[in-house]
Amino acid sequence: MAGEKTENNQMEKAMDAPLEFVREGNQFLSKCKKPDLKEYMKIIRAVGIGFVAVGIIGYVIKLIHIPIRYVIGQVEL
Repeated sequence: MAGEKTENNQMEKAMDAPLEFVREGNQFLSKCKKPDLKEYMKIIRAVGIGFVAVGIIGYVIKLIHIPIRYVIGQVEL
């Protein structure tokens, strides 16, 4: 008897999980709003600065890595 109750309880939880997911998703979407132009421009600026920063960091690392690799290659010969 006790085994059936826990099994039924687990089945109910498994059946409720998708419904709860959809319910929470609808609540999330109803709270979301479309950004205005000022907020959108801030997001674009932040993403652009991030791209440029990552590009500069990668370029600097590559500039440092090439001479080090060349020096290590010369030592091994």
